Amino acid sequence: MKSTARLWRWLGLIFVLSFGALGYLGWQIYLSAPPIPSRVLTADGEVLFTGEQIQLGQQAWMSAGGQQLGTVWGHGAYVAPDWSADWLHREAVALKDKRLAEQQRSGLALGDAQRAAVDQSVREEMRRNTFDEASNTVRVSAVRAQAIRDVAAHYEGLFGHDAQLDTLREQYAMTADALPDAERRQALTAFFFWSAWAATTDRPGEAGLSYTSNWPHEPLVGNTMSTTAAMWSMASIVLLLAGIAAMLWLHKGDGEDAAVVPKADPLLGAQATPSMKATRKYFFIVIALMLLQIGMGVITAHYAVEGQSFFGLPLAQILPYTISRTVHTQIGVFWIATAWLATGLYVAPLLSGREPKLQKLGVDALFWALIVVVLGSTITGWLGTLQHRGVDFSFWFGNQGLEFTSMGRFWQVLLFVGLLFWVFLLGRALWPALKKPSETRGLIAMVFLSATCIGGFYASSLMWGQHTHYSMIEYWRWWLVHLWVEGFFEVFATAVVALIFTNLGLVRAESANRAIIAETIVFLFGGILGTLHHLYWTGTPTSVIAVGAVFSALEVVPLTLIGLEALQTYRRSQGVAWLGAYKWVILSFVAVGFWNTVGAGLLGFAINPPASLYYVQGLNMTAAHGHAALFGVYGMLGIGLMLFCLRGLFARSLHADRFLKPAFWSLNIGLAMMVFMSLLPAGIYQAYHSITTGLWFARSPAVIHSPVMETLVWLRVPGDIVFAAGSVFLAVYALFLLRRPAAETLPTGAAPARGR
Repeated sequence: MKSTARLWRWLGLIFVLSFGALGYLGWQIYLSAPPIPSRVLTADGEVLFTGEQIQLGQQAWMSAGGQQLGTVWGHGAYVAPDWSADWLHREAVALKDKRLAEQQRSGLALGDAQRAAVDQSVREEMRRNTFDEASNTVRVSAVRAQAIRDVAAHYEGLFGHDAQLDTLREQYAMTADALPDAERRQALTAFFFWSAWAATTDRPGEAGLSYTSNWPHEPLVGNTMSTTAAMWSMASIVLLLAGIAAMLWLHKGDGEDAAVVPKADPLLGAQATPSMKATRKYFFIVIALMLLQIGMGVITAHYAVEGQSFFGLPLAQILPYTISRTVHTQIGVFWIATAWLATGLYVAPLLSGREPKLQKLGVDALFWALIVVVLGSTITGWLGTLQHRGVDFSFWFGNQGLEFTSMGRFWQVLLFVGLLFWVFLLGRALWPALKKPSETRGLIAMVFLSATCIGGFYASSLMWGQHTHYSMIEYWRWWLVHLWVEGFFEVFATAVVALIFTNLGLVRAESANRAIIAETIVFLFGGILGTLHHLYWTGTPTSVIAVGAVFSALEVVPLTLIGLEALQTYRRSQGVAWLGAYKWVILSFVAVGFWNTVGAGLLGFAINPPASLYYVQGLNMTAAHGHAALFGVYGMLGIGLMLFCLRGLFARSLHADRFLKPAFWSLNIGLAMMVFMSLLPAGIYQAYHSITTGLWFARSPAVIHSPVMETLVWLRVPGDIVFAAGSVFLAVYALFLLRRPAAETLPTGAAPARGR
């Protein structure tokens, strides 16, 4: 007990210090973010852009799809360009061409020496920081101003309806008149210019280092990897190896005896309470949302070949890429989170042995509230994008244009209220178990504390506004995407799994208590500050690179242990007849361990070090990691939790486990095919071009629509088919549970099913 209390104190200390450091670095990001000048002027004082236009352009881009339509500073979708890298290259080429034309008009020869001199002058001009803090202005030469106008005209036509750019729009999976309003198209060019200006202009007092730490790679303007990025990448590799070695050594030294598995199912006689039964509908919605996400994923992937059609059908007229990808990413988070939320509501009365008054009413009310948020945010996002409702509608009700957190602010507020209500329902059901001394009270406390953090930390989605600096939007967005989804939800789910295994007798309660606290310490120690690895190139100071590189490496360490523990648990369950009823639950958790190691660990660390991410941010290497980690870890975890709950919600005789075998293997094999036959090779192919030529080229139609890339897109089809088949088998399994009226399926059951 003393050792457990000491671990709790360490956990509290790590939590406070880590968030203190993350908050301090957020303040530093705010102070050192690229300035937004009030005016961008030519040498003779003509106004090119205003600060108001730059901010309106940011809003306009987001209302047109934002991070679902290309990327800025590397975050977003992969078919259209990274607009900051694309503008930067176009402006550098235009400026170079105009300088060469000047040389020709003056009668000078254009030999290698002269061309090299022009290259050097272009590099120096674009890197020179002409921001004047006193007047809050940026000045550019007359020649550069003309280059900027030329590039701006290209984007105004692209986001408008210039017929000469129809082919390019199709290659980018864009529709004509993505921004119908001419004033907002002009503002959009101001934002794109500013994002490229920050990416190439040297920070004050730091020659050779831009506001984005020289990202993206662009030899024309001297954007090459910084010394800081290289040094901290080497340090992260050393720390990773040392951390894994230490974790394995400590794990091997754990002399705890394995739990004695009971001779009969400890949960066999459990009766589902009214509120527990009310969670059934949550799980059916989980499967429905999963099928919808897969369908949107198929359409989104196909747009990488036919930008505006689906096998010849003009689908983009009603479901353009920006909408299909938004639904695909947002629904993925919705169904996984719903599975976990429902699991919490199911296990709380099971653990406490008490049904709070009106708990079923609360569970039902929360369900319909979630349905309203999911349907409402999806429909208004679709209509807002399709009908071009404008920046205010997009921010408040439609699509904010931010990846994984795209719903309008109105829906975010409703979801926040719903999550707080979920914490209330969970807490009142768990309270008797929290008050009563028991071996599992520590695990139950971890479930409740992590649930409280899930509800409370969703407030980070409300921290930015319509006019917030883009660097700070990214800072707060990753609080939500990384800390909320990858942090507290994972702690919650891990604690629930530990409780499940403890109640099944597979793990000793005392060992589980210590293990879950220790693993949470290690995970949060790396995970909280590891958030910063998403922010290397978003206009942040170099300290973010140092801290992010170190702690993102440590994020990988506990993942190896999770994989080992999952395998040990599976081996421990072999040979016990009654555990056949939980075979696919346990195997789902084993799959989580596998994908934690491969998807989150190996593929994650392949891109996390600054030296790697400098070249591959915004390429399909990220998509490979994202698919393997999001579905492989969080998706399979949600499926495993769902299967456990359904086992107790329907009579054992109703469970058609013969469908779970093909469902499990199809989902995992299909995911592996998708990642390793298509996404990862595509990412490696793009990375080669990013390193040798520049990010603009790796994201250009010359690469995206090259025969190699389009072949790799088609190679997703076999994996997609296998994966989709797995989800269909899972749906069929769920439908078989409805073979009897609900009144006849209230008891847990009287006999364990045989494993198949």
